[in-house]
Amino acid sequence: MKIKKSYLAMIRAFPGGWDAIAAALGMSRNGLENRIYERKGQGVAVDTALQLQAFSNTTLFAEAVAASSGGAFVKLPADLSDGNEVIAKKFREVYIRLGRFAEHFEAAIAGDDEIDEKERAELDAIMHGIHKSLSEMMAMSIRVYCKPEAGQDGAA
Repeated sequence: MKIKKSYLAMIRAFPGGWDAIAAALGMSRNGLENRIYERKGQGVAVDTALQLQAFSNTTLFAEAVAASSGGAFVKLPADLSDGNEVIAKKFREVYIRLGRFAEHFEAAIAGDDEIDEKERAELDAIMHGIHKSLSEMMAMSIRVYCKPEAGQDGAA
């Protein structure tokens, strides 16, 4: 998702749309439109984009920035008090996705030993899910099992 599209999607996600979110941000609708559409030399500041994201209760801006940077946004669960179970569940999810990938791969090469465009798109989508699940699992593992670095969580 492109960054401008993320702004528009966050605005749509906010109850009341343009007028309501502009008011919540403390600006006029025209002011917000000028920033979103980069009119009159204006643009959306990162702080404003983050506020749009918070108000819309989405992660669309973070997802757009990650995608523009060649990555993927990984949202972690807020409660990791039962970290072992959450991480174990993520491991099971990875195994299921990996099995699905193997099944689709075998089906794709069956008969012709080739992967066509449609089959490749399906395999790419499954692989994206595997990568995302592995990234989430690693991030949760670090949060649960690693000591905070200096300056994080009040550590010195």
